[in-house]
Amino acid sequence: MRLTLPENLKLASRLTVRQACAIAVGFGILIRCVQYFSNRSLWADEAVLALNIVNRSYAELLQPLDYDQAAPIGFLMVEKLAVQLLGNNEYALRLFPFLGSIVSIFLFVKFANHFLSEKAVFIGLLLFLSLEYLVYYASEVKQYSTDVTVALFSGYLLTQIVYRQLNIRRFIAYAIAGSLAIWFSHPAVFSLAGFGTIALYDALQKKRTRKAIALGAIYLSWATSFLISYQLSIASISENQNLQKHWRTAFPDSWLDFDWLIDKITNFFGNPLGFHEGVLVDVAIVVFAIGCFALWRQNRFTFSVLLVTPIFTLLAAYLQRYPFRYRLLLFLTPFVISIMAEGLIYLWEKSRSKANWVKILATVVIAAILIPPVFNTSRLLISPQVREEIVPVIEHIKANQEPGDRLYIFQRGIYQFKYYAPKYGYQPDDYIVGVEDLDDGEEVTPAEWQQYQQDFDRLRGNPRVWVLFSHVDGVPEEKETVVNYFKTIGKELDFFESPGSFVYLYDLT
Repeated sequence: MRLTLPENLKLASRLTVRQACAIAVGFGILIRCVQYFSNRSLWADEAVLALNIVNRSYAELLQPLDYDQAAPIGFLMVEKLAVQLLGNNEYALRLFPFLGSIVSIFLFVKFANHFLSEKAVFIGLLLFLSLEYLVYYASEVKQYSTDVTVALFSGYLLTQIVYRQLNIRRFIAYAIAGSLAIWFSHPAVFSLAGFGTIALYDALQKKRTRKAIALGAIYLSWATSFLISYQLSIASISENQNLQKHWRTAFPDSWLDFDWLIDKITNFFGNPLGFHEGVLVDVAIVVFAIGCFALWRQNRFTFSVLLVTPIFTLLAAYLQRYPFRYRLLLFLTPFVISIMAEGLIYLWEKSRSKANWVKILATVVIAAILIPPVFNTSRLLISPQVREEIVPVIEHIKANQEPGDRLYIFQRGIYQFKYYAPKYGYQPDDYIVGVEDLDDGEEVTPAEWQQYQQDFDRLRGNPRVWVLFSHVDGVPEEKETVVNYFKTIGKELDFFESPGSFVYLYDLT
């Protein structure tokens, strides 16, 4: 049950919540702008997709991508257009995800206002604006930010289909909108299928037969669009053995693999939701459970709307069709956040009539969920997030390189360097590409080390060899082993470091 306030107090409360939401939206946009305009270097995962976008034609982007990459065709086409119009640079490549993240904020407000209680709208919005991964992927050359946009757009479509009359103009608009959404987000099929099921059930329950038939025709157009997209793009992704190997833990072993289910749900609250610490993950899960309980009692339609997309996604994982892991699930965060927001409001309202210790406990729980993300995100205003700043390293090499110097790129930074090489006047013959196709584990196996040594020994006898490293922080043992080996075979002449990237200059005579 929701609290009933006198009309004058209710109006004051509504104005306060609206003002708070407006301030929060401004904060969220500002954070995303600061992060975007900080213009950090492309890190390895961005660089491999950027190389596909920059080096391929529109027609070639319809073919399986190089370097085991996968992205929706619509996303790739917009990225290619941005590069052609604005130039080959980080701003152009990140523009579409950035704009998608801004649009997502307003779509979330619309979606939340339809389905959440007034105070829960503000709580949900605050989380949506400040959670780590939602902010980070707003300026990354990847499709995960636009996945969120499309998921929320699908929710907006649901509100239009359920709450408005379905005339010919809207029939065509909904059919086109859903059909296009599928080309911009691989998981769009889950949100469209889930919300579509709810809208169809609503029409049948209300005995609106003509509307149900019209919805069936709209869904047929969506299904046709998906099948075409699947044949052109998604089928090749499912056949990629390297991706399947990478995703092997993202699928359960059987329908009764409950350990996998518990593990993946727990991991979800850490990444992509962003509650990393062990106790904080437990608190977030409890708040989510409270939200489910509150919505089940108060509004089962909203309960169904918020859970249907996660359920369809889990079903796809059990069918071995979609990996249930990490950033691939970022599009689910708005729905889980909304449930958590209702859980926090329910907890607070129920605690108000209880003993003081209950109020204190409720306050601590609410603070534990809201304060860390807001605080951590606020720090980005002063210090925007960086990852692998290879550009300052390349600039240092370029400024200090002498005729006859050799430049060796350690294999983990190859694709970053290949993206930036033309910008700094490097031709393929101007640098040595490190040996590739090695084991990606953190430990250096004997076979792997033998390949490394053979590769490094090609450099012996040169008085000035630049050795550039990037994308090695995740493999500390490999990083330490390789750096120590160079120190044993040569004399260090120079060293320059930037976050996530560094370079040594050695005399290897």
